[in-house]
Amino acid sequence: MGTVDEVLAGYGSLQAGQEAFYKDLHEHPELSHQEHRTAQQVAGKLRDYGFTVEEHIGGTGVVGTLANGRGPAVLLRCELDALPVKEDTGAPYASTATTRDADGHLVPVDHACGHDLHMSCLLGTAKLLADQPGQWSGTLLALFQPGEETGDGAQAMVDDGLAKRIPAPDVALAQHLLPGIAGTVATCPGPFMTAEDSIKVTVYGKGGHGAMPQHTIDPVVLAAMIVVRLQTVVSRVVAPADTAVLTVGSIQAGTVSNLIPDHATLQLNLRSYAEPVRQRMLDAVHRIVRAECAASGSPRDPDFDELASFPVMTNDPATTDRVASAFSAQFGDNALAIEPQTVSEDFPNIPNALGIPYSYWSIGFTDRKVYRSAEKEGKLQDLPTNHSPKFLPPMQPCLRTGTEALVTAALAWLARH
Repeated sequence: MGTVDEVLAGYGSLQAGQEAFYKDLHEHPELSHQEHRTAQQVAGKLRDYGFTVEEHIGGTGVVGTLANGRGPAVLLRCELDALPVKEDTGAPYASTATTRDADGHLVPVDHACGHDLHMSCLLGTAKLLADQPGQWSGTLLALFQPGEETGDGAQAMVDDGLAKRIPAPDVALAQHLLPGIAGTVATCPGPFMTAEDSIKVTVYGKGGHGAMPQHTIDPVVLAAMIVVRLQTVVSRVVAPADTAVLTVGSIQAGTVSNLIPDHATLQLNLRSYAEPVRQRMLDAVHRIVRAECAASGSPRDPDFDELASFPVMTNDPATTDRVASAFSAQFGDNALAIEPQTVSEDFPNIPNALGIPYSYWSIGFTDRKVYRSAEKEGKLQDLPTNHSPKFLPPMQPCLRTGTEALVTAALAWLARH
């Protein structure tokens, strides 16, 4: 029996506890930077396993460290936060939680992106390795990050002195539930996830009576022209060979039909795989918005407010090859390759700041029979995805697969030879 199998032999004894902990996390989700109960629960588990624990890094961030002789230091990372989504899964442990968001609005809360499962898998990995010190040598760092959904949690940990509060890791590894068959893992060397910039743009007009538009400068028309013109950014500013997405997800202006308001707000979302493309898109957005404001005679310059910013995720090829080889040996035909994704993650801010290579992979979350049936019928797009009110991965095999993947990847560096 190999080292990975020796460590995973203990999974049966922790499975029931892991599943119970996962259900508890799912029933008690917390929004970004409000993950106080979650962080406390995680820190308590790590201490029970014998880890040295640092808390309150970047707010609610937690890092557990387990030193076990000489060898590499491997950082495994997951996320603490949930989403302002009302769950509609019918699960007996479904979330009914509500809370106030950062703007003071009462919102529902749901782990609709799988962070509860990620945490449970990392804690399971921590327990298994802590129980088998003879199978590995080095240092394991289990990092639980706040505020991934808002794109600022990783940087908050960095800015709060992460590098000085933990042993220096040699590599950083992470995973995420993504569309695919439950029980599979998939890797992608090089660019894997896009940079993301979310921007709120406020444009100004001159309000007045809807019956006398000649006395106004209509910001609704101005906003509409901006939306139309922004469609040319991907089609005419970005090279055809480059991947880019620009979405206007929100327009807000006015309150009634017969009153022209004095301002309008637009929320934009930009995604790209390369920094030059990202910068060209941002420059084009600023240029188009300012030009349309000038064309409309806007009485003041527009305002641009950054809502969130995620870096490009570029998996280190050598690190990813090492992980992929370990997965192939452990998972066989369930170890797959995955194409680059247009979702985004702030995880790279941590290894980039620490100056270490990283790899980030996916684990599938749809029951195999359900997935194959939808695939056969050409209806894969109808399956629930991340951030859906109906997002609920099958607890098994997902918990087992996620735990097995983390153990396998960590031991690619830590296993005794």
